[in-house]
Amino acid sequence: MATYDTEIQLIPGNERMKGVLDFLTLHDIRFSCYTHPEGKTIEEAKKWWRDDGSVHCKNIFLRNHKGNKHYLVCFHCDHDLAIHDLEARLKASLTAQGLPSCGKLSFASPERMARYLGLEPGSVSPFGLINDTENHTHLFLDESLKQAETLSFHPNDCRGTVVISHEEFERYLAISGNTYEYLKLY
Repeated sequence: MATYDTEIQLIPGNERMKGVLDFLTLHDIRFSCYTHPEGKTIEEAKKWWRDDGSVHCKNIFLRNHKGNKHYLVCFHCDHDLAIHDLEARLKASLTAQGLPSCGKLSFASPERMARYLGLEPGSVSPFGLINDTENHTHLFLDESLKQAETLSFHPNDCRGTVVISHEEFERYLAISGNTYEYLKLY
C-alpha cells in the first residue's frame, strides 16, 4: 500500500513530487514517502534521511559529446565515481551489447535535464523517467543495488524521499519503458 506524509500537500510548488506519487499509486506500486527540508546534495540530504534501512542513492545525468544520447547513472550515495572510469565502463557495456559507444561523457546541462527528465539540479532520480515520454534516456544502475531490500530516491523534488522495495522499483522500471541495465560501477 502506498503511504506518504500528508504534509506533501502543504509544500508549495510540489507538482513534480505529487506527479511521482500519483504515478506510483496509479500503477499500484507500493512505496512510502516523507518530506523534509531541501537537500540538493547528498551531504545536505543525509541530515534529513530517516534511518529506515534503505540504500540511499546518488544519481547523475550525463550526455555524450554529440549531445544526442543521455544517461542516468544511479549508485550508492556513499560512493564517488571518477567520470573517466565511469565512461570506460559504460562504453564497454554498450559496445558489448552491439550498441553505439557513449563516447566522451559530460554532465548534462540544467536545460537538458529539464528537457529530458523534467527535473532541475539537486532533484535527479530515476523517477524523472516518467517525464521522458520518448524513452530517450538509458539508465545505468550499480549492480550492488540489486542486493538492497529497499532503495531511497528523491521523488523529483529534493524536499522528499521515496522508499521503495527493490521488487517494486523493478516494476516501476518496467512500466517506465526506458532501457536500463545493472553494471559494476566501482
